[in-house]
Amino acid sequence: MQNVYINDIQKFMPNEPVNNKDIEEYLGYIGGKKSKVKNIVLRSNGIKSRHYVLEKGTQKPLFTNAQLCSNAIQKLTDNGKFNLDEIECLACGTTSPDQLMPGHTLMVQGELKIDGIETISASGICLSGINALKYVYYGIKAGEITTAVSCGSEASSPILSARNFKKESDHLIDELEKNTSIAFEKDFLRWMLSDGAGAMKVENKPNEDKLSLRIDFIDVLSYAGSMPVCMYSGLNILEDGTNVSWRAYDQDEVMENSLLSVAQDVKLLNANIIKYTVTKPIKTITKKHGLQVSDFTYFLPHYSSTYFREKVYQGLIDANFEIPYEKWFTNLVTKGNTGSASMYIMLEELFHSKRLQKGDKILCYIPESGRFSTAFMSLTVV
Repeated sequence: MQNVYINDIQKFMPNEPVNNKDIEEYLGYIGGKKSKVKNIVLRSNGIKSRHYVLEKGTQKPLFTNAQLCSNAIQKLTDNGKFNLDEIECLACGTTSPDQLMPGHTLMVQGELKIDGIETISASGICLSGINALKYVYYGIKAGEITTAVSCGSEASSPILSARNFKKESDHLIDELEKNTSIAFEKDFLRWMLSDGAGAMKVENKPNEDKLSLRIDFIDVLSYAGSMPVCMYSGLNILEDGTNVSWRAYDQDEVMENSLLSVAQDVKLLNANIIKYTVTKPIKTITKKHGLQVSDFTYFLPHYSSTYFREKVYQGLIDANFEIPYEKWFTNLVTKGNTGSASMYIMLEELFHSKRLQKGDKILCYIPESGRFSTAFMSLTVV
């Protein structure tokens, strides 16, 4: 079996950074009024800036999701040592494709104008980006391909635009002031999600003139067999827990109930996210690979909010795998929660930071709340 190396990582963040006070200038005002819950959510998630594909004041998308990917991938060629026609396989993952059909990766390929390559589109939520990477990891490891590109991207802001929502009451505001973990579904996510893309050049040989990241393992575990839906779009969850597809409704009902918007059961999230994406899986993975905390120089956690920072830490302690904060690396505060692109964007910053040295090991943690799944990836700097 061949070793697999990440030889370059690039990102593309659309437009200028958006600070907290200007968010509604991009996403719009529901009912023409400022949100009363925005500041509550932002205090909890700790994000100070993020990027949107939307134009300020008009809510007009200036980039498609496919264009975010293609821009990140084009940057892999900036050093003049890599050409797009060297790509044998292109794998892209996203929560927010521009269309239902055809597959997202095909649209990215169309933007790049390259032909005769293998493609796969990884669907899902936060894990779609890492599942795209795992596909090319498998292909290279098996000797089927030698050079591939993996991409994770999100263009969430068009979904969060005020034009997609009817006027909503200031629901649960008194309770929200007292308890930041109360469920408030669609409103919650308007202040949580950001846009951006990351791309990796993945090959069967390391760089000759600079550092590479060898992929030691990518383990993905899902608990959907026993856990209900938590984060969703295109679905209506009835009071008895029944899941009803948006396709079961007529067009007016779909729009009246914003069934194509993104929703989150935050009570369910907070009750289960640590157990099912940290404690249970890390116990399984550390036993499988014989891992020790001392093995790792850096820990890169993808969490949606700084609210979960201490909870992730406690989850690691509960699994007897306490990773001290001095090993943690994240850029959530400045780049926002870019979902399936988050790990790419974090790794891009660390990879180009000049902090890495040969022999350093990196443990990456990518949870997904859709129906409670998680991934852990181990990398070694070579």
